[in-house]
Amino acid sequence: MDDEYFQAINDNSPIIAWIHNISLNQQKYMKSKIKNYDFGHNVRYLMFIYDNPNCSQEDLVNMFCQSKGNIAKILKKFEEDGYIKREINPNNRRKYMLNSTEKANKLIPEFRQISKDWEIEVGLTDDEEFKKKLKEIAVKGMKLLDSY
Repeated sequence: MDDEYFQAINDNSPIIAWIHNISLNQQKYMKSKIKNYDFGHNVRYLMFIYDNPNCSQEDLVNMFCQSKGNIAKILKKFEEDGYIKREINPNNRRKYMLNSTEKANKLIPEFRQISKDWEIEVGLTDDEEFKKKLKEIAVKGMKLLDSY
């Protein structure tokens, strides 16, 4: 890696910096491929709602480590644009269940393919053990925060 652009990526870099770099680059890639839709990197929230029917705003806050206010603003725009619908959760009337609409459901397969293409291009695989380990680390990190 002789190029100055890549000098920051070296063996002494913390692993978490590499993970952060991977995440940001995937978001930038997605944003560049779907710029006609004006989602930016917020498309990840729409994909999460699609993948997790009846999820809550709190689920998004926890998964993406974003503030409640930021998520609320994004969800409001999605709802106004017709990409999601909110329904009162019958088990907890103070919470809403989030679901993607037909309008969003038509777009998600295209977005998923763009994401998959990026993963293949950079060498991420569907290795179940690898995915299991990453999920385990993510859950441990969330639990660690809960203990404070």
